[in-house]
Amino acid sequence: MPWYVLITKPKYEIKVAERLESDGFDVCCPTRVEIRQWSDRKKKVVVPLLPSMVLINIPEKDRAKVFTVPGAVRYLFWLGEPAVVPAKEVEVLKEIATRKQQVLSTERIAVGQEIDLKTYGLTAKKGTVKYISGNQCWVVLHNLGYVIKLKIK
Repeated sequence: MPWYVLITKPKYEIKVAERLESDGFDVCCPTRVEIRQWSDRKKKVVVPLLPSMVLINIPEKDRAKVFTVPGAVRYLFWLGEPAVVPAKEVEVLKEIATRKQQVLSTERIAVGQEIDLKTYGLTAKKGTVKYISGNQCWVVLHNLGYVIKLKIK
C-alpha cells in the first residue's frame, strides 16, 4: 500500500492523526517540541514536523474514508495524481519519533537549491540523504520537499 499525503486544516494535524489511528489506519504524524514564550511564561509545545500534513498508508479504494474525520481536507496531488511518499522516507520520520530526537527546525527546499550532504549513521535505507555538522544533522525528504534539522545526542 502506498503512503499518501493528507492535507489537514491548520493546527488539526495531531487530532486528525489520532482519530485516524483510532479508526485503525496506519498513520505517521511526526512532531517536535518547541519552547514558546508568552508575556508571563515559557512553555514546551508539541507541534507537527510537517505543517498541515499527515501521512497515511491506505489502499486506493479506501482513500475516501478519511474524510469522515473532522479536519481532513484533501489529498496532496502532483501532476494530476495523488502524491505518494516512499516508505523509506516514512521510516526515517518514524525512526526520528521513536528515538525522540530533538528536531530544531524544518526548512522548505527551494527549486535548484544545492545542499552539501554526507551520509551518517541512522538505520535508514538507500535513497535517504543526510548531512552531519557538529551536533546537528540534516535529513532530506525529497518527495515531500523538506529538510529536517536534528540535534544529535
